[in-house]
Amino acid sequence: MSSEEWTPAESDSTSLKLIKKSKESPFVPIGMAGFLAVVAYGLYKIRSRGDQKMSVHLIHMRVGAQGFVVGAMTFGVIYSMYKEYIKPQFENTSEK
Repeated sequence: MSSEEWTPAESDSTSLKLIKKSKESPFVPIGMAGFLAVVAYGLYKIRSRGDQKMSVHLIHMRVGAQGFVVGAMTFGVIYSMYKEYIKPQFENTSEK
């Protein structure tokens, strides 16, 4: 056995990986930020929910947060489809 320690091939930290992935698909951090914003707003408004039950308030908060994330993912997929398929077709026709 050798006394050398094993080191990974890439020494990227978690934050560097997140920054690299967010450059590839910018809607992921937008979805995460929106999710956190909806949850923070829901927790802030928990005192002033009125006669509404706690479970109903939490369900509404969850649906709002999930809706924001699904919307961000949908826009991300549409953007990547545009970038990969539609934009190159218009660039190829303008070169002819």
